[in-house]
Parts: sequence; structure tokens; C-alpha cells
Amino acid sequence: MRIAILDDYQGVALDLADWDALRADVQVFRDPFEDEEAVVAALAGFEVVVAMRERTPFPASTLDRLPDLELLVTTGPVNAAIDLEAARRAGVTVCGTGYFGHPTAELTWGLILSAARLIPQQVDSVRRGGWQQGLGTSLRGATLGLLGLGRLGTAVAEVGRAFGMRTVAWSENLTPDAARARGAEYVERDELFARSDVLSIHLVLGERTRGLVGARELGLMKPTAILVNTSRGPLVDEAALIAALAEGRIASAALDVFDREPLPAGHPLRTLSNAVVTPHIGYVSRDLYEVFYRDAVEDIAAWRAGTPVRTLG
Repeated sequence: MRIAILDDYQGVALDLADWDALRADVQVFRDPFEDEEAVVAALAGFEVVVAMRERTPFPASTLDRLPDLELLVTTGPVNAAIDLEAARRAGVTVCGTGYFGHPTAELTWGLILSAARLIPQQVDSVRRGGWQQGLGTSLRGATLGLLGLGRLGTAVAEVGRAFGMRTVAWSENLTPDAARARGAEYVERDELFARSDVLSIHLVLGERTRGLVGARELGLMKPTAILVNTSRGPLVDEAALIAALAEGRIASAALDVFDREPLPAGHPLRTLSNAVVTPHIGYVSRDLYEVFYRDAVEDIAAWRAGTPVRTLG
């Protein structure tokens, strides 16, 4: 059996699970694929593929060109980049793994603090031989706005209370009672943008949420506000955000996700001084990767035994 492990950027997959127990030919791909043609060429002849979250898409056009593929394992319990119906038609079993969200909530606060206290600028100044640069802002008494108050949004709200922040929230299905039970005040959507000193996005990407934060919404925000996105890049109109940052219409943005990933080398978000940018590392932590790869090995062993587990679709 040939197994391909995809997008192992850190080169850690083989160390975090007992792949030898599978007695298979395991090949690791560390670099992202340029396009669909590269995916098809690289994965020809592999019966099993282990995908890291949504880094490599598997639409119908890709699945139809991988006739040897029998099992596709995605890390995490869902993967919007896999066409499950096409996988069923092609006879490919799709399985997921365990997951927990607190690494992303923790990174959200790392980004908030970095933007509020100008931490990247201060670190860069010290490394270049300088000293203090600019004035940061404290968070106590400020308003934390949450666009989405599910599991991750609620975890972020809990930390906001520890900082002494007021928390307001909105999402399409959120009610005042549900918001109150999670420690937040429900507000209408426009009020969320207008009142927030820090606005953090915690929504699932879908047709109704794609581009939800556009030029109009950014125009409602305070010029001192910070926008944070650790969910999915296309929730925000990227061009509108770049313009707002370049023109100083909001103070800063702290981003872990983007329309295109990896972020192209010449992308303006790499150079804007008021953008704090990390390379989609919300879920990239040792403890979660151990769950991902351990469960992937279990998935493969169970599928080979004829009793697949954690199947999707």
C-alpha cells in the first residue's frame, strides 16, 4: 500500500505517529502543490492520501483523475475543500480525525495583543539595534466585538472578560438570550462594526458569509479599531481591507487566513506596516498535530481491516 502525506510544512508527520505499524510505503510531501496538474501528477499510484486540513483541494476534477485513490483522510472532522459527492462517485472513502479548537482561540489573542501593543514593530526595532517604536493601546475597558459566537467565539470572549473588556456579538442566528448565556451582549450587525475596538471573526465560510466584511462594513468601523481574522480569508473582502489599511481608515488588521494560501510573495499584506500577518497557524500546535496523525494512522488501519471509522459524507 502506498500512502501520501500532504503539506507537512514542518516535516513532523513521521515523528508524531506510528506509521511503521501500517507496514506501507509512506511518502511525505512537504511543499504545497502549484496547481491541480501538480496534484494529479504527484499522487498518481497512491491508494491512500492524508490531507492536512484544506491546504490541498480535492474537487471532482482532481478526484476523477486519481483512479488508484481508495482512501482520503483529512485531518479534522470536516473539510470544505473535498467534494464528498465526487469522492462517493469515485469509490473513495473519506475519513476525518479528532480536533479541538483552543489553539486557534489562543492564537487569536496572540494576534490581538500583537496588534494592540505593536509587538512586531517593537521586536523588529530591537533586532535592528533600536528601541521603542510608537504607542500601543491597552485593552481594559475596550469593546471586543465578535462576529460569530460559537465554540471559538465563546472561548475568545472568555479571555476578553479576563482582560476587562466589554463584549458584544452578532451572527445571523444568534439571539440575545444565547449571547447573554455566553457572556456577551447581542447587537445588530452594523452596531457590531461601529462599536468594536477589536473585531474578531469566528464564522464558517459559506455562500452566505463569503465577503460578509466588505467596504461598507469596514467603513462603519472606528479609525482606531483592529480587525482580526483567524477563520477563513474569504469572509473578508481582501481588496477592501487592503484599501482601508493603506488609507488608515482602520488602525490595523491581524490576520492568519487569506484568499489564497500560501500568501503570494508580492502580496501587499506582506508589506503593510499596520497588518500583523501569520501563515495560517491557528491549528498548528504539537498537541493537535499528534491527534491528527495518530487518528490518521488509526483511520488507515481500520479501513484496511474493512471497518472504516470517522467516515465523512
